[in-house]
Amino acid sequence: MKRGIDQHSNASDSKKDIKDNLTVDTDNSVQTEEKDDTLNNEGNDEFSMLKKEHEELQTKHEELNDSFLRLNAEFDNFRKRTLKEKAEIIKSGGERVLLSIISLVDDFERALVSLHESEDKDALLEGMDLIYSKFISFLKQNGVEEIEAVGLPFDADTFEAVTTIPSQDESQKGIVLDCIQKGYKLNDKIIRFPKVVVGE
Repeated sequence: MKRGIDQHSNASDSKKDIKDNLTVDTDNSVQTEEKDDTLNNEGNDEFSMLKKEHEELQTKHEELNDSFLRLNAEFDNFRKRTLKEKAEIIKSGGERVLLSIISLVDDFERALVSLHESEDKDALLEGMDLIYSKFISFLKQNGVEEIEAVGLPFDADTFEAVTTIPSQDESQKGIVLDCIQKGYKLNDKIIRFPKVVVGE
């Protein structure tokens, strides 16, 4: 009988263990479901945040791209406008110079007519001197100046030596004694070197 009680007690314990196991399994599955729901909710929240961040970045990218395209177009327009203005300035600058030269040509034509008709050489020389001084004044107004040469020490960066001649005086060695062709500067840049004779 004792054995029957022990068996009954063992069976009862087994049922209790099974019941406890079922309760634990049920609790575990409920906890797992709750964890899954929590993870699902967290995953949905994270996905929503990432989607929102992606949309914000996409909008910002589109704004920056639009801004870049506008700036690029504005720069291209600026470059074209600047080139056009530069061409017009060069063209109109050349036009202004040519108009001044035309007035000098008019003076030469009047001088030639007078040369053929007049007998007074003094008046002709005076007219030619006047045209020459007007022409030199025109060159100065446009930044062109004559380079002084005679009597200065020879400088290979400024003068072009055509020939050398023996000098009579020791102090004339290396000095420019004569200028065969005048030289000119345009705004401190030499546009034609003077051709000179140097003493040795």
